[in-house]
Amino acid sequence: MEPLVDQFGRLHDNLRISVTDRCNIRCFYCMPETGVKFQPREEILSFEEIERFVRVAVSLGVRKIRLTGGEPLVRKDLAELIGRLAAIPGVEDIALTTNGVLLQEQAAALYAAGLRRLNVHLDTLSREKFLKITRRDEFDRVLEGIRTAREMGFGPIKINVVAVKGLIDEDVVPMARFGRENGFEIRYIEFMPLDSQNLWDRSRVLLADDMVRMLSEEIAPLEEIPDGDPRAPATEYRFTDGIGRVGFIASVSRPFCLNCNRIRLTSDGKLRYCLFAIEETDVKGLLRGGAPDEQIARTIRDNVRAKWLGHEINSQRFVAPPRPMYAIGG
Repeated sequence: MEPLVDQFGRLHDNLRISVTDRCNIRCFYCMPETGVKFQPREEILSFEEIERFVRVAVSLGVRKIRLTGGEPLVRKDLAELIGRLAAIPGVEDIALTTNGVLLQEQAAALYAAGLRRLNVHLDTLSREKFLKITRRDEFDRVLEGIRTAREMGFGPIKINVVAVKGLIDEDVVPMARFGRENGFEIRYIEFMPLDSQNLWDRSRVLLADDMVRMLSEEIAPLEEIPDGDPRAPATEYRFTDGIGRVGFIASVSRPFCLNCNRIRLTSDGKLRYCLFAIEETDVKGLLRGGAPDEQIARTIRDNVRAKWLGHEINSQRFVAPPRPMYAIGG
């Protein structure tokens, strides 16, 4: 089988699937507090449709799956979908990105279904600031979810922190210490232009280099981990005192487009070759219209083949995607 390669020679083996656009918190850099219009439930792909799409994608060389949202744990019976995907021959890795609010009550079912890798979103260890960011008082539930997952044996558990300058600067060091003390890898994600309220401005991005400097000065020097996966979105560092590691997803200051290996399927069945893509390819119509697997495979290949070189955030040519993050999939 011909590998899934774009016109720039990038091999694609990583599929991110949004299972819902709904969410149970309202982070200001992602969603408005009120008045959010979600997709009608009948427009959301069923588990059977997702499973079929994954089987076709795996036949083309996809090996890694990440489930996202919105908040994926608000999707009823998500563990059932994980079990279905884990049983597909060729799937080597399944991960989940979650805000952690529902993690404590669902952790056992997720683990039994075969899930091991988690990314949990948590920007701060301050309850007051958590409420300011998310507009929901769910701080304790998130911490309990993380603790439950660790006790149950999930690993690695990574904590995602969105780095908004002027907001989480004072949280950078405490979050790294939290990771060091509990065996979590903190991943700092530069604030990206994916909000639904046009709040993004480059001056509000807390840059990876600045965070590396802060952590090196306040905790211990950081050194980049050699021989990492060049196609991974995060650049990983370890503390030279031997305790813990951190990662930086520097989409703004250090774009990693040239190494990208990911494609995305939205909850309403649109295929995207980039988080920032302007255009989408409909696959829901194919899945519901009786199209054979061969046609779906051709559609995936055509989408990857059309992939651009990069998102151009740092150029005047950049155009933000018409859909915000929660509607695309994190």
